Amino acid sequence: MIAVAFAFSAALILLTAIVRGAGATLVRTPRADALHDAGEGDHRAQIVADLLEDRPRIQPALGTVVTTLLILAVIPATWALARLLSGWHLAVVYAVATALIVLLSDLVPRTIGRSRPRSFAYRFSRLLAIAIHLGEAANDLVSDDEDEEEEEEEEGHDERELISSIIEFGDTIVREVMVPRTDMVTLPATASTDDAVDLVLEAGRSRIPLTGENIDDIVGLLYARDLLTLYDQAAPPRPAKDLAHDAYFVPETKAISELLREMQAKQQHMAIVVDEFGGTAGVVTIEDLIEEIVGEIVDEYDEEETMVVPLGEKAYLVDARLDVDDLADTLDVRFPEEEWDTVGGLVLGLAGRVPDVGESFEYGDVVLTAEEVQGRRVSRVRVARR
Repeated sequence: MIAVAFAFSAALILLTAIVRGAGATLVRTPRADALHDAGEGDHRAQIVADLLEDRPRIQPALGTVVTTLLILAVIPATWALARLLSGWHLAVVYAVATALIVLLSDLVPRTIGRSRPRSFAYRFSRLLAIAIHLGEAANDLVSDDEDEEEEEEEEGHDERELISSIIEFGDTIVREVMVPRTDMVTLPATASTDDAVDLVLEAGRSRIPLTGENIDDIVGLLYARDLLTLYDQAAPPRPAKDLAHDAYFVPETKAISELLREMQAKQQHMAIVVDEFGGTAGVVTIEDLIEEIVGEIVDEYDEEETMVVPLGEKAYLVDARLDVDDLADTLDVRFPEEEWDTVGGLVLGLAGRVPDVGESFEYGDVVLTAEEVQGRRVSRVRVARR
């Protein structure tokens, strides 16, 4: 019986060590990497990506599970040692056992987990999913009554949103926050400065990309400040390219946390985003990056866009630029976000072509109808759940 107790304790300590080490790896795994690996066919990476979608829940849930496992491991070991020893011998063994348990179930696993990003999390992804689910359920059982919980949740909502945004900031790539090429405001380099002034006033932009042969040929950036200086000097019109500044180019897969540091260091406020083929994918500003942390920044001249318009029960008219994650939250469904970034991309993916106006497509119990199509681009989509 004593041997069984020791074996049971050892098994639980081993399980605790695995959960602790895998958890340490999980929280250090960028979600973008997990999504990339999932796209290459690793189903374990998809489980990890799903878990990382809500990072704030991971540590509390795993902490509850680890604590519970350690308590369950200590009880039979304590009983068995008490049956074998007594007096100061028992006290010494208890002290040594405590140190070993802390070392083997916490310090060593965490050290190993931190040194092996992704691998441990992928290997034990199913175990982590079960542990987090059980930990969340246990935390819900010991939470305060519903009224107090709602009050605390309301008070801490903004703080949690900010913390969550900061955590997700490290996993977001440029493609997810950029203004796509179809929405870019550009000016031909051959245009005059008078044309540039008109465009700046109309679009309300402080920086305008200048194009050469086409939008994939960005030859520089035109600053509104330079145009104001020219205007103040009452200088005659001249080609806009004469005032061009060098453009700053970045790949669409770059992490925005890294890009923000680079833009601060290089004193760049706008970057041209290029795809893997060297074409222009879009444009991103330092304001776009900061908005990922603090939310939308609207000044007195901005016209706030309504991305989602309720049409009735479980029906919405949405801007095709809406992020798929935001639509999933609105409908309380889940879409495979590694395939599509926007609702327009989702519709194009389901159609396999540019859809006709009024054409509908289904994904599970969600029906998406192309309400507006501009050229090769879907601009508005009607979404409903059946």
